[in-house]
Amino acid sequence: MKGTHLGEFQEIVMLSILILEKNAYGVTIQEEIDRRMGRSISRGALHTALTRLEEKGFITSGYGEPTSERGGRRKRFYEVTKKGLATLQEAKQLREGMWGLIPKLT
Repeated sequence: MKGTHLGEFQEIVMLSILILEKNAYGVTIQEEIDRRMGRSISRGALHTALTRLEEKGFITSGYGEPTSERGGRRKRFYEVTKKGLATLQEAKQLREGMWGLIPKLT
C-alpha cells in the first residue's frame, strides 16, 4: 500500500472529483482542472494520479452503464473516500496553519 502523502496535483484531482460529485470521470475531471486552474493536463498524467490515489485508498472508482454515444463503452466514475476527505482536510489545515505563521508584509 502506498503512503499517505498527498501531492499538489493529487490534491487538485481530488478537489475536482468533489466539485463534480456524481459526474466525475476522466474527461470531466480533466476539463474541471483546465477550467478552474488554467492547467492543461494530459490524459496519461491524470490517469497516473487517479491510479495512485486509488492505491492509497483516497478515492474509489466504478463503471457506469455503456452508452451508444461512447460506442458501447462505459465511463469510469470516481469518488473521494472518507480517508481521502480526511487527508484533504488535514492538508488544508496544515497549509492554513503555515500561512498564519508568515509575518505580515509591509
